[in-house]
Amino acid sequence: MPSRRPALLGLYSTLTRALAPLAWRRVRRKLSANGADPARLAERLGRATLPRPDGRLIWFHAASVGESVSVLRLIDHLGQRNPDLHFLITSGTATSADVIARRLPKRTRHQFAPLDSRDALHRFLDHWRPDLGVFVESELWPHMIEMAHGRDIPLALINARISDRSARGWKRFGRVARYLLAHFSLIHCQDQRTADHFHDIGVTHARAGGNLKAAAGALPYDTATLDALRQTIGDRPVWIASSTHPGEEEIILAAHAKVRATRPDALLILVPRHPDRAGDILEMGTDVIPTWCRRSTDTPILPETQVYLADTMGETGLWYALCPIVFLGGSLTPVGGHNPYEPAQAGAAVLHGPLYANFAETYASFHAHGGAVELTDAEAISAAVVSLMDDRQALDDMREKSISFARSQGEILEEMGGALLRLLTPEPRP
Repeated sequence: MPSRRPALLGLYSTLTRALAPLAWRRVRRKLSANGADPARLAERLGRATLPRPDGRLIWFHAASVGESVSVLRLIDHLGQRNPDLHFLITSGTATSADVIARRLPKRTRHQFAPLDSRDALHRFLDHWRPDLGVFVESELWPHMIEMAHGRDIPLALINARISDRSARGWKRFGRVARYLLAHFSLIHCQDQRTADHFHDIGVTHARAGGNLKAAAGALPYDTATLDALRQTIGDRPVWIASSTHPGEEEIILAAHAKVRATRPDALLILVPRHPDRAGDILEMGTDVIPTWCRRSTDTPILPETQVYLADTMGETGLWYALCPIVFLGGSLTPVGGHNPYEPAQAGAAVLHGPLYANFAETYASFHAHGGAVELTDAEAISAAVVSLMDDRQALDDMREKSISFARSQGEILEEMGGALLRLLTPEPRP
């Protein structure tokens, strides 16, 4: 049970009350700028735009695209086991709303998350009356947690992850962290490192389990678009650098220049983590490799195209389905790495850099299966890419090991689904 409310949260309540109008204007402007439906903006004020379904409702709260998508297969699993259940996903970004809308499981609704103000949360909770609240990864808002708990809604935190840097911040405010986390009946961590961080601040009921993203399945893609790209590219050797960050593109382009010295027809598909950096990447990259085309402008891939800049959102599944060799970014600069399950589920041979602290346990297992290789510089990356392009049997073997790694993580849905159902109230909330 939660201890006495820390005084610091009293200050937080005062500030959020005073700043709520400013916060609303800011999020409204951001959602509008990113193409959100104007009729749905008031959801951030807790004003529902959909009716609550009859029966029991499980509410999943996530921050953005990755966290939201990670729970879709879990929701589908729960829905298949319990046809009387309904589901609500809340998230805060226009991109997440757009992606989720195309992939919603049966009996599932999406709403923009209410601001962490008491008025917005009263409206939200009065309307939706969830029978269970499930918070995903690290999306923890004090009022949201307190007010849901105050209505006797059981709460779970799943797939929790804390970086070493964040853990140091949590320890500085250990009393607040312990108080908030005590509201959760279940805390599932995606790795032992996160569980250890929780234990260090006194949250002893946190437990390590598998990473929910491991069971998310292959990313979707449009088959007609895939077929058209394959026809355009033909027999050219192609590789992908995905989720790259500043400082990584320079290394990747240097590697591609070396690849083309051996395989002059090779094509690189460059997928930056943040597509809005496309202009800066092009300005820098054309000095290294002259011939580019750009996805967002529908520039066609020509025989002389050397780099295809995939600067769009929501098409990562398309690139993974297109190409069996993927270099996964966020690992050559101190970002902490990115989710390797997605390329593994697509059956890609995965190359990556040495800086992947956020996925250390995941990569240890991936390496043990033989589906991933760690590389440190442009020379090593180019050598690995050329080797896989030249040796089809080695590439096929590595791809099969990658798929084996992805499939080995499948038990998490059954385990987590069972744990959540045990928390669910037996009757719909009045």
